[in-house]
Amino acid sequence: MVKEKYIHLCETADDNEKALTRLYEIVKILRSECPWDRVQTHESLRPGMLEEAYETVDAINNQDMVNLREELGDVLLQVVFHSILGEEESRFDLKDIINEECEKMIRRHPHVFLQENANNTAKSIDKVLEKWENIKEQERGSEKTSARLTKVPRALPALTRAFKVQKKAAEVGFDWDDISGAFDKVREETRELTECCQEQPADKEALQEELGDLLFSAVNVSRFLGIDPEASLDYTIDKFIRRFTHVENSALACGRALEDMSLSEMDELWDEAKKLERSGQ
Repeated sequence: MVKEKYIHLCETADDNEKALTRLYEIVKILRSECPWDRVQTHESLRPGMLEEAYETVDAINNQDMVNLREELGDVLLQVVFHSILGEEESRFDLKDIINEECEKMIRRHPHVFLQENANNTAKSIDKVLEKWENIKEQERGSEKTSARLTKVPRALPALTRAFKVQKKAAEVGFDWDDISGAFDKVREETRELTECCQEQPADKEALQEELGDLLFSAVNVSRFLGIDPEASLDYTIDKFIRRFTHVENSALACGRALEDMSLSEMDELWDEAKKLERSGQ
């Protein structure tokens, strides 16, 4: 049975403002009365924020709108919880977070919100993005490029972080003239990693550095191609899982376990999976 003083929180809100207030009040109560919620900090909540963001993206990728609604709620819970922690520290509250975002959106969309730009409306997505980047550049002022590279969040997946860092460096001319330079760099880093494997096979630190250089150079190629490296690798991972599933299922259908098969036998089934995919079966 719900405690009498919390009865009103059990009522479904009928508009956005009441719904946000309801969630805020619930989290405030949990913060004061639940042993787990009481001890949470910005740092302890960090893994949850990452996990909920990834689960939200996964729901989008799967076009699962029911799950997407739930995951967006989990992300919103994280935002409200962090706002309450900020409020307790007298640093910021939910109102500050929302107002700052509103002001940024208005500032970065003058073609929509500001009267003096009414006759200079952006006519295309490209123009909107150009204006957006110009306004962001003005906001940064005289900030050094190296500082902008440092601000790319370390919490991002490494491929995405590499892509963003390279893009910012390219904006000031630190870039290859064309994709051929990026391919040359991949070949160079591949050679250096191969040599390191041959000459320093036990030096994990050196191997890690050389492998990182190779991955970074591969991201450069993806940038020139205009392909998201994270999405590209995800595609290949999914493809690998599909083909491996075919290998395993085919082996089981013949009464074989993968552990008892030779690599050449598994390769034959792998090639079969590739042919089936290409034929659309």
